[in-house]
Amino acid sequence: MTDYEQEQEMEIEALEAILMDDFKEIHSGESGLNATKRCFQITLSPLDDEADELTTAPVQLGLIFSHTEKYPDEPPLLNVRSLRGIQGEHLRILREKLQQEASENLGMAMIYTLVTSAKEWLSEQYGQDTSIEDAIAEEAAKDDIIVPHGEPVTFETFLAWREMFEAELALERAKLMPESALSAPKEKRLTGRQWFESGRNAAKGAAAAAEGSDEEDDEDIDFDDEDFEDDEDDMLEHYLAAEKSDSSSHSSRRAAN
Repeated sequence: MTDYEQEQEMEIEALEAILMDDFKEIHSGESGLNATKRCFQITLSPLDDEADELTTAPVQLGLIFSHTEKYPDEPPLLNVRSLRGIQGEHLRILREKLQQEASENLGMAMIYTLVTSAKEWLSEQYGQDTSIEDAIAEEAAKDDIIVPHGEPVTFETFLAWREMFEAELALERAKLMPESALSAPKEKRLTGRQWFESGRNAAKGAAAAAEGSDEEDDEDIDFDDEDFEDDEDDMLEHYLAAEKSDSSSHSSRRAAN
């Protein structure tokens, strides 16, 4: 065994120990090389050594080499192939890069140096390529968007809602007033504010007042002018009309029965 052969065997043993499952011998017919010696393939990816082994790399490279008779005093035979996701043009660029580096490292075992260089190149070209992940994240974000349902709020729909709300509020106020106030002529009828300020709600508030303190009994109820609009009489008439309509409906039903 010449010194070249011994040095080559020692390098192969070192690569097997370092790369383990990523290092394997292949048949010369599938290497793409015109080789007379054994051929080997090293699997590389842009993932860091600390990355999760279960994570699938977006790209994967096969670095193929075979020693020549006078290696390392002459460069090895080199080839690269895409195992996953690497463009043909990128393979050509990487092959030329590795061949150039091999010529610069003559006289020393260089395969692991070429492995390191190829892995760095992969990281530069594909390690930061997150287009696939970004597309997946974008699709997930679209699924998370809440699509609004129902009628959109416009100025007209808001006015309609406010009118309905004020009518309901007027009905609630009217229900608190005694029947004598509701049946009084319009010119003698008290507005909601006058009725509250006159203290005619004392009977309805007696139970609640008895449970409070003396200070609460003497405490005045303060109402803002905004609580009672000038159109309360109109709202009250709407309520009375609704009450009258309900009474007529009940009478008609009884007559029908």
